[in-house]
Amino acid sequence: MTGRTGIFAGDDPFALARSWIEEARESEPNDPDAAALATVDASGLPNVRVVLMRKIADDGFIFFTNYDSAKGQEIAATGKAAFVIHWKSLRRQIRVRGEIARADASVSDAYYDSRPLQSRIGAWASAQSQPLQSRDELAAQVARAEAEQGDNPSRPPFWGGYRIRPLEIEFWADGPHRLHDRFRWTRPDCDAAWDVHRLSP
Repeated sequence: MTGRTGIFAGDDPFALARSWIEEARESEPNDPDAAALATVDASGLPNVRVVLMRKIADDGFIFFTNYDSAKGQEIAATGKAAFVIHWKSLRRQIRVRGEIARADASVSDAYYDSRPLQSRIGAWASAQSQPLQSRDELAAQVARAEAEQGDNPSRPPFWGGYRIRPLEIEFWADGPHRLHDRFRWTRPDCDAAWDVHRLSP
């Protein structure tokens, strides 16, 4: 594939994504790993929300959440997801579509243990996506979780990581006069080699 030089150069899309996100850490004021994650519900209606893409592994993108949340239920039903990360400061974005499954327990345990104590307690306290009567009710749930879990809580069985293994990754950079640069990496399955094509803006 000719024309992939500069910020688009390289033969490994995961390494390229890591280099872009590391560059964004120097210029984005908040959450350079924030991604808009899309799933679909049982009726086929799309759902999108922002998650933090905490790790780019050699085979996928990893975020963490409550398995019983709306997104967790939709992921369990379809095994597919998509996301976009957009960096205004860099005028770049990455779009991903692919297969999704729970990350290994060891990955989830390590990340959970690295979180601040109150965030670990919060994972126990929140029945994510379920109706909540008031902020006071949430505070009471947090207090109960603190009393029950102590100051070294283990990871809840209903909370952990998901790994998105892409079938498609698009790297996009803003161009003059809306003539952007776009390169799409595709493969028929997660064990196949990548094909890369430049796309029209």
